[in-house]
Amino acid sequence: MANCSSSIQFILRIAIPVPLPRLFDYSLPEQHDPRSIRPGMRVSVPFGKRMKTGVVVQVADLDDSTTDPDKLKPIERILDSEPLLSARDLQLLHWAARYYHHPLGEVLATAFPVALRQGKAASVQEDCYYSLSEQGQRASPAQLQRSGRQQALLTLFQTGPYAIASTELSQHKAALKALLAKGLIQPSPRQETDRAWAGQADALQPNPQQRHAIDTVIAGLGQFSVSLLQGVTGSGKTEVYMQIIAETLSRGLQTLVLLPEITLTPQLEQRFRQRFSAPIVCFHSKLNDTQRLKTWLGMRQGHAAIMLGTRSALFTPLQKPGLIILDEEHDSSFKQQEGFRFSARDVAIARGKILNIPVLLGSATPSLESLYNVVRHRYRLLQLSSRAGDAADPLFQLLDIRNKPLRAGLSDALISTMHATLDQGRQVLLFLNRRGFAPVQICHACGWVSRCARCDANMVIHAGEHRLRCHHCGSEQGLPKVCPACKTGELQALGLGTERIELTLAELFPGKTIVRLDKDTTQRKGSLEAYLEQIHSGRADIILGTQMLAKGHHFPEVTLVAILDIDSGLFSVDFRAGEKLAQMIVQVAGRAGRADKRGKVVLQTRQPEHTLLTTLIDKGYQAFAEAALTERRQAGLPPYSHQALFRAHANNAQLPQEFLSALVDLIRTLNGGKTRVLGPVAAPMTRRAGQFRFQLLLQSPQRKDLHRLLDEAVPQISRLKLAAKVRWSLDVDPVDLY
Repeated sequence: MANCSSSIQFILRIAIPVPLPRLFDYSLPEQHDPRSIRPGMRVSVPFGKRMKTGVVVQVADLDDSTTDPDKLKPIERILDSEPLLSARDLQLLHWAARYYHHPLGEVLATAFPVALRQGKAASVQEDCYYSLSEQGQRASPAQLQRSGRQQALLTLFQTGPYAIASTELSQHKAALKALLAKGLIQPSPRQETDRAWAGQADALQPNPQQRHAIDTVIAGLGQFSVSLLQGVTGSGKTEVYMQIIAETLSRGLQTLVLLPEITLTPQLEQRFRQRFSAPIVCFHSKLNDTQRLKTWLGMRQGHAAIMLGTRSALFTPLQKPGLIILDEEHDSSFKQQEGFRFSARDVAIARGKILNIPVLLGSATPSLESLYNVVRHRYRLLQLSSRAGDAADPLFQLLDIRNKPLRAGLSDALISTMHATLDQGRQVLLFLNRRGFAPVQICHACGWVSRCARCDANMVIHAGEHRLRCHHCGSEQGLPKVCPACKTGELQALGLGTERIELTLAELFPGKTIVRLDKDTTQRKGSLEAYLEQIHSGRADIILGTQMLAKGHHFPEVTLVAILDIDSGLFSVDFRAGEKLAQMIVQVAGRAGRADKRGKVVLQTRQPEHTLLTTLIDKGYQAFAEAALTERRQAGLPPYSHQALFRAHANNAQLPQEFLSALVDLIRTLNGGKTRVLGPVAAPMTRRAGQFRFQLLLQSPQRKDLHRLLDEAVPQISRLKLAAKVRWSLDVDPVDLY
């Protein structure tokens, strides 16, 4: 209903999570004092035929609105009594919306957990707390050796803080219930801690390089800086993190630790809880909405000291910000690939600058962009060049498998090495970044191939489930028993996946325990933790898996690592493929020989003379990175230039091509020749999920020229004739040209 304009004095400019690059004006009913409404508060507003939750960006006079006063709608309800986002939080989100040229309403929504986006109250039921009983204080974890989870939880209580909140134990519900039933733990009053949270227990004595890194970052607490901690795998980067965090805690300041993968969270969480007597929370997609809301509010209100999270945790408000850490900073998982396509690494650095706190990036294989920023003196380099303690670097072996017989991808030489390792009572880790039984099913008679009907891709065989499944769109069907084309030919599996190799390993190594870690085996809640506990307890002989094995894990009994297929990464249309392959090799190799036993890394290849492999193995990752940077400079590729990628898709191939061609015409009228326009071209996988996909790449030597062009072009795209007939997106600083 329209309002009487004479009664309106103030308007609210509201950011609403819709894909429109503008704010929306609403009137403020007279009963509300405009001084009580501040930016960062949520309101419920009518939008079309629905109610939406928006965020106040500005309180303004009616005269400032460009909307006809008679058409202004009043807000329905004010949801918060105080701003949930501070002025510095809003400053960061405004910057991110401008840099990534994304609607502010959707960017602001990213900063909230789902419950708050839905308009629910910014409060939660008070946590239950648990502590050791007298019996639990006297109990030995060894008496629970038949249950590794109960044993680990009892150890956590005995080495951690006095009382632990139920939300911090969400991953340990079954073990918690069992320990309560046995009388080893008991409900407890909430643990009250001083703001100068307790520091650390059982800290290791750092070596000189670790000491230098720790002292350097601690000296910079309270001011903005970016440090790149480049440490070989097993060099003790986590110990450096924890000793810096201990000092941050002693000053009553909070720390945000970002991880690329959810799989790394449980192991790191356990180490942190054993070390720090301070409230630790986790934030990732496997928590439910209530758990994420509690975590978010705990950091915002200052009750929690440390947050471990994936990229979605980046925008969590911090009451007393002290430090931001990104572990495995090179990992492409830090880049959001849909919707608001931000880089958690780059936005974390912008946040550190706004908050005036240090940002610490850690990796054994830093991205070329970060190494380039070291050269330009934007980042400070801190190096850990040797493994911690007595651990030695692993030995590398390039195993030439040309013309050699293979059993499901395993050469005779590798099989012999595995037998020798297992005979010594050690563990073996095999890496293949391809899940399923086999990548394709083919008819031996007519050549029929199991193609996805909706994608330019093959359907992957999942033999255990008797299914064919597309790993791109999720389509699946039953595994055919006869050829759908000729009805007579013999169907065969071509290629290798982890499921197929697991069956072969069972035949080659009877009596040995094989653990397969991939997306298919770890879907069930708690399964990953159970597998990791099995590995650490020594009840696994051979560990087989995909990229979730590549980083962060510490398997002290693994002395042999083998990468079964590295050749597929040597030839790619993606100019970043070499960098990604080198990082993967070094990260996987880092799982070998991390304790006092020297490890060995075997790389099976048909390209043993390839420059990337020989440089990496003979001279190390730093030499590879320097050579790769030289190639990038000569080719004018990032980080020596800056890119933005427009993607468009529709259910026929003509529309996205015509739309992008019209966009090219628009850009040419604005460009001035400072930015290269490449395309439109078909995406590497042109058809996916029934959609035909094309892209247009912009590249400029100067970031400001690229963004000036985007500032002018993006607002005009909605006026293009075909803009409403396709789905299009903009990806600034893309990491994948898919």
